[in-house]
Amino acid sequence: MKKFTLFVLLLANTIAKAQLPVDLSGLQKNSGAVATVRNNVLDISWQAGKSEKAKLLISLDQQQPLFKSIQLTSQGVFKEIAAGLDPAFIITLGKRDLVSQNGWNIFFDRVPQKPYQAYPLQFEKRSARVISNGFRTQIIISQVAAASFSGDIEITLYKGSPLFNVAAVISTAMDSTALLYDAGLVSRNQLWNKVSWSDVDNTMQSVMPVATRPAKNQEVKYRTIIGEGQGGSLALFPAPHQYFYPLDEAFNLKFTWHGSNYRDMIKGYGIGIRQDLFGDRRYVPWFNAPPGTKQRLHFFCLLSTQKAGKALTEVKRFTHNDQYPAMPGYKTMASHFHIEHVQDVLGNKPIPETPNFVKVFKNTGVDIVHLGEFHGPGHPKGPVNERLPELKTLFDECERLSDTSFLLLPGEEPNNFLGGHWMNFFPKPVYWIMSRKPEEPYVEQDPKYGTVYRIGNKEEMLQLLQTEKGLAWTAHARTKGSTGYPDKYKNEAFFISDRFFGAAWKAMPADLSQPYLGNRRILDLMDDMANWGHRKHVIAEADLFKIEPHFEVYAHLNVNYLQLDTLPSWKSGWQPVLDAMEQGKFFVSTGEILLPRFRVNGKRSGETAHLQQGKAAIAITIDWTFPLQYLEIVSGDGEQVYREHINLNNTEAFGKKEYQFSLSLANRKWVRIEVWDAAANGAFTQMVWLDQ
Repeated sequence: MKKFTLFVLLLANTIAKAQLPVDLSGLQKNSGAVATVRNNVLDISWQAGKSEKAKLLISLDQQQPLFKSIQLTSQGVFKEIAAGLDPAFIITLGKRDLVSQNGWNIFFDRVPQKPYQAYPLQFEKRSARVISNGFRTQIIISQVAAASFSGDIEITLYKGSPLFNVAAVISTAMDSTALLYDAGLVSRNQLWNKVSWSDVDNTMQSVMPVATRPAKNQEVKYRTIIGEGQGGSLALFPAPHQYFYPLDEAFNLKFTWHGSNYRDMIKGYGIGIRQDLFGDRRYVPWFNAPPGTKQRLHFFCLLSTQKAGKALTEVKRFTHNDQYPAMPGYKTMASHFHIEHVQDVLGNKPIPETPNFVKVFKNTGVDIVHLGEFHGPGHPKGPVNERLPELKTLFDECERLSDTSFLLLPGEEPNNFLGGHWMNFFPKPVYWIMSRKPEEPYVEQDPKYGTVYRIGNKEEMLQLLQTEKGLAWTAHARTKGSTGYPDKYKNEAFFISDRFFGAAWKAMPADLSQPYLGNRRILDLMDDMANWGHRKHVIAEADLFKIEPHFEVYAHLNVNYLQLDTLPSWKSGWQPVLDAMEQGKFFVSTGEILLPRFRVNGKRSGETAHLQQGKAAIAITIDWTFPLQYLEIVSGDGEQVYREHINLNNTEAFGKKEYQFSLSLANRKWVRIEVWDAAANGAFTQMVWLDQ
C-alpha cells in the first residue's frame, strides 16, 4: 500500500511538472509580439513604444506563480518591474429580478438585499494558446471556475504601449444572475517596495507592504493602485467607465485594495480593484450576467521604469486627467443632475460663493450643465406662493454661478402629463406650474414674476413648449420610470412635434460581456425612432444626484460635444444650445474617444446628404486614447437597421486619424457612426439624413 501511495504521489508530481501544451500557431508578425516556450515558461515580448519593449515570463507550471517575471526596457535594457505574481478574482453572485419590471433592462433592483455568495475563482493551468488580433496579442490559458461559472484567463498585450489587460472570461448556464467582481495581482514571493496611490485631494500617498498586514479598502483618485519595485512601477486600474455599474450617486466607494488575505479569500499580499457590495445604499443593480454570455472580468496594467508618480501620470493620459478636453468649434454639455441646490439655498444652508458641484464640473472640463431640479423636493405642482419663489431662486442661482466660460442652466424632470419620465429645457427662464384647476387660466401676468403658465394636460404642455421654444425628451428610456416609453406614445402629437427632441443615453444596464457600454437599449431606440420616420436625437445623460470633489464623478459621467464656436451668455439666453441639440449638431462621448469631424457626402450630422445612385462617401476623424476596438456604420431604410462592422484593432494607444469609407446606402434614409475602444469607452454621432 505504501508503494502504491508513493507511486501516486510521484505520478501527480510528474503531471504537475509536465510541459503544458502551448499553441503558437495563431501568433502573427504584425502583432508586434514574439513568443517562445522553454522549460514550461512562455517568454513573450512586444513593442511597448517607439524604441522600448515589454516582456512577460509566464509560468505554465501549476505550482508556480503565473507571472514569473514582468519586465520593461529602459534605453534598450530590460528591467524587472515585478516577479512572482498571480492574478486573483473574486466573483460575487446574486439574483436578478427579471419578473417585476422589464427583464434584463431593470434598474430598480436591490441585489445585495437578497441572498448572495462570493467565490474565489480557481485557476488550473491545462492548456495555453497565443493568438493575434490585429495589433493585439492574446494569451489564453484554460481554465478558471467558480460556482456555475467557468472559462479562461486572457492576457491581452497592446502593440506600441506598455499596457496589458488581465481578464477572467467566464460564463454560466444559470439564469437570472447578477454579479460583481474584485480582482488584482497577488505576490507569492517578494513584495513590492512600496504601494502608492493618489488620494482624493490629488496628493500621492504610499505604504511599505508588510506580508502580515490585513487587506485594506482604499479610497483613491483616478481608480488606480500602484506597486513599485526596484526596476519600476506597475499601475493597476479598471476600465474607467465599464467597471462602474449605474447608481444614483457617484460616491467614491474605495474602489481599490492592498494588503494580505483580501476578503479572507485571496491568500498572499496583493493590490487590486474592488466593488462595494451595497453601492450607494439605494437601488443597487450590479452587473447583468445572462446565461451563455462571456462575462469579461478584467483590469489593466501599465508598466513604467519610473517611480509610482510617473506611472500614474501615464495612466491619467488615458482619461485626459479625468477631463473632457476642449475642442475647437465645440462646447461640452452634461445633462440630468438632481443637485437640489435650490433646496439648500432656501433651507438657509451655508452656500459658498462657488459651490463644490460647480468646481467639479469646471475641473472636469464641462462647459454647460443642464440641471434636473425639484426631483422630489420642491413644489412643481404648486401652490403658487411656493413654486414661483423656488423657480426664481433657481434662475438667480444659475445666473450667479454662470460666467463667460461656464453655463449652469435650469431644467427639470417633470414626469407629468406625457407618460413615463422626461426632461425639459427652455432657452430662457420660464415660470410655469405643473397643474391647473378648471377655473384657473392657462397663462396670466404676475406683477412680480411676469408671464406664468399653468399646465393641466399634455396638449397644454406641448403648447408651452411651442410658445417658449422649449425641448422635451424621454429620460432613461425603456427602463426605470420610463419602462415602455417612448414606444407607448410614439404616435402622440407631442412626440411627433419638433418640440420633442428624442431620448437620452446612459450606460445602463451594465453587462461585462459586451464590447460597448451598457446594452443597446438607447442605441437601438435611436435607430428605431429614425425608422419610425421622425428626426429625433439622443443626448448623453448622467442622471446623478449630489456632486462633490471627492466623488468618483468621471466614471459615471458622459458628455455631449455641441457644435458651438462660442458659449452663449446667460443674459442673452442660451437658444444656441437648444438649436445645436434640435438640429443634431453634436456627438456623445465618454471622453476617451472624440469625433471632431464627420461627413457624409460633405454633410454633417443633423443635415441631409444627397446620394446619387445610392453612393455615400463617409469621412470621420477619430481622436483616441485607449487602443480602438471597432467602428460601426449604422443605417436604416425605415424598416430595417444595417450595420457595417469595421475592426480597428490595428490601432495603437493615443492616435488621431481620418477614416474614409465608400459604400452603397441605396434606399437608406439615415446613417450614423459609433466607435468603441479596448476599454469599452465610446462615442457616437447623430444621424445624417439621406435623400435619394
